[in-house]
Amino acid sequence: MSKFQWNSAGQLRQLLNELVTWKSISLSEGEKQFPRKLYAKLQDLDYFHKNPSYLNLHEADQRRKLLTALYKHPDARQTICLISHFDTVNTEEYGSLEPLATQPEELTKVYLEQKDTFTRDIRADIESGDFLFGRGTMDMKMGLVMHMSLIEQASIEEWPINLVLLTVPDEEVNSAGMRYAIPALIDLQKQHNITYTLFLNSEPTFRHNPKDNTHYIYSGTIGKILGGALFYGKETHAGEPLSGMTSPFISSFLTREMEWNPIFQETALEETAPLPVTLQQTDLRLRYSTQTPYRSSALYNIFLLERTVEEAFALFEQTAKKAALQCNERYKQICKDNQVQPIGHVKVIAYSELLEYAKDKLGEEFIEELKKDIHYNDEYDDREKSLRITDSLMIHCQELAPAIVILFAPPFYPSVNSSGNPFVEFCVDFVEGEAKKKFQLEIKRSHFLNGICDLSYVNYQGSDTDLQVYEENTPVWGDSYELPFSSMRELNAPVLNVGPFGHDAHKRTERLHITNAFEQFPYLIRQLILQISQKEDN
Repeated sequence: MSKFQWNSAGQLRQLLNELVTWKSISLSEGEKQFPRKLYAKLQDLDYFHKNPSYLNLHEADQRRKLLTALYKHPDARQTICLISHFDTVNTEEYGSLEPLATQPEELTKVYLEQKDTFTRDIRADIESGDFLFGRGTMDMKMGLVMHMSLIEQASIEEWPINLVLLTVPDEEVNSAGMRYAIPALIDLQKQHNITYTLFLNSEPTFRHNPKDNTHYIYSGTIGKILGGALFYGKETHAGEPLSGMTSPFISSFLTREMEWNPIFQETALEETAPLPVTLQQTDLRLRYSTQTPYRSSALYNIFLLERTVEEAFALFEQTAKKAALQCNERYKQICKDNQVQPIGHVKVIAYSELLEYAKDKLGEEFIEELKKDIHYNDEYDDREKSLRITDSLMIHCQELAPAIVILFAPPFYPSVNSSGNPFVEFCVDFVEGEAKKKFQLEIKRSHFLNGICDLSYVNYQGSDTDLQVYEENTPVWGDSYELPFSSMRELNAPVLNVGPFGHDAHKRTERLHITNAFEQFPYLIRQLILQISQKEDN
């Protein structure tokens, strides 16, 4: 009988099925319970019977926890940190099959019976028998399964390297789990005198386009910043529309300029970031009224490759000023056509400028109380709080209207890239070569994982000016949202993502390639770590 619990293809598949049944949707009770169940599962390993202090749960926010499991070789200092997240997105899109969304084997069988209801490409994957369907199979419980297997193998075979398994909640919403993990990783490093050599994530391969079937490994991850805007017009009765200016009128110009604007689309290392899009646009009034809407907001998704926060904010401001100019020209013409006097012209104000103006007018103590009132509302998330704080300041500074106030809203994901690092290049070459030699599998390196990723919070290389621009223009900074930039700099080892092949993360057709996940990927990542363990400390 094998001494391994999680080693063969069948054992790995069984473990994945079990972890997927532990439903762990972000911000749910299941997400809170998942790490406790995982802790109990890892306790079954003999290694943690002998070294119970190496397995720990750590506090995150909202009564959630993250987990670390350390395998430590007595003669090794170099350490690979294996990063994963255990939360998933919701399962509503499965409709009547939602109860099977976290039962991969059953869902896959039902999909075969209902194959004719799917598109041709998905039907072909169902009929092939090559894929396992279900929420979390691909994104990203298979990565966690593989990391558990590596810890087990290393502890039994006594690999001459240290491994830290880190798995966190909340990657899919605010990445609070990874933000809380940073001090835990630093404490582990100091407590056990280990040196992080590599931060190795196992997010799955993501397509670059709908027809892309390339298996990628990633030597970096894309960055994301959320540009926010408050549009503040002048109220009036709907029967006298030209006595005021509606915020939707103002916002239409900026949204048109932001949506799919190529000036925000970076190209670096021959890879191009997605275009910006509007993620939210809303009226800040809580009820319908014949008073015209004069306060509304929008959030714009902006991806970063090599561009700094300072540069991104400058582009955002430039775009807002262009939109304001167009808005003012159109408004002047309307006033001229209707022979009325304009009420003013739309200006662009950075949040940092608005805050300084409000402090001079109202005093810092008043501003702090205003912020506390908004933070006290548990129904608001950090994005809503950011916009509501800005709105409250403008309500007390209406002489600045009409205006577009630009700001940042959480979360912020710094881009990270280790391409060109000799150690990472060695790892990439090894995985590509081993895949071709062993499986005739073509693997291609991508310089940026094209989805948000917890690797954003290690190896931070931004400037102090960048930090200042972000902090000054993020209304909730220091109250309900922070990034430990200095600690992120301490975790300065290179990054790499090697994960399983699958399709359609966050869709009801999320699926994992069976042969790749349970045979090819485990072999490749095992061989990579064994190869690293034979190298001298990096």
